[in-house]
Amino acid sequence: MSEDEVVISETGIDPAGLGDDDLFRELASLHRTRLQTLRHGPEAALDNHLRRTAELETEYLARYPGREVDPHRLTQEF
Repeated sequence: MSEDEVVISETGIDPAGLGDDDLFRELASLHRTRLQTLRHGPEAALDNHLRRTAELETEYLARYPGREVDPHRLTQEF
């Protein structure tokens, strides 16, 4: 998708139109604001946060299906 084809909705740029750096920045922002939104945001904000997080994380997993998993973070065998 070229820059001219980036889809922008009311709630942000289509994750497929983001470059990797922008995708990582957006994910970091959502994770940084997660607890405040969960605890203190109105329902609409929480719904939007959940939807946007799912969109961005789905895009991340589509781009990096073989993502590196730190073996020290595993708490049990899968």
